Amino acid sequence: MLLEINPINPQPRKIEQVVDLLRRGGVIAYPTDTIHGIGCDILNKRAIERVYQIKQRPKNQPFSFICSDLKNISQYAKVSNYAYKTMRRLLPGPYTFILEGANQVPKMMLTKRKTAGIRVPDNPICMAIISALGNPIISTSATTASGELFNEPWLIEAHFGKQLDLVIDGGAVPGEPSSVVSLIGDEPEIIRQGLGDIASLY
Repeated sequence: MLLEINPINPQPRKIEQVVDLLRRGGVIAYPTDTIHGIGCDILNKRAIERVYQIKQRPKNQPFSFICSDLKNISQYAKVSNYAYKTMRRLLPGPYTFILEGANQVPKMMLTKRKTAGIRVPDNPICMAIISALGNPIISTSATTASGELFNEPWLIEAHFGKQLDLVIDGGAVPGEPSSVVSLIGDEPEIIRQGLGDIASLY
């Protein structure tokens, strides 16, 4: 099902409809400040397993997740002064930061090194959903198993069909992935260069 939401002023009634679906274990596709994401409530294990099936992804490759702000990140990750200052400069924005996960994070969302990828996208629809839900949501790209990217909501709906409970149409997205940056050990390490100014990390 396609649901149109205003990308600048998301309608509270429609956001509540999305949140209600997520609370019931729904899996959605949604716009971010980079590409469309597929996700669910981070606290719903069954829904996370559905996302693994949809993406045909091995369980030893955890997904990133989206938080609402820095305060929210500090509930789910260990944030040093250096990491806090770095993220405060750059978020919300097109970055995925690798941090050491906190106890709040479900074990299946952590790597063997107990790290997690965390985003705060500069997208009003994303932020409205997470604020209303009260929990982070999973963030994985709306791509085929071979990596083909879908930049139009209707194409996502056509490809994934009933595997997804809802596809949000929130207008155009840039169509490039985020930059992935590890802040472990207070040294920025570029894992993937995407959108986002990497030079500003140094």
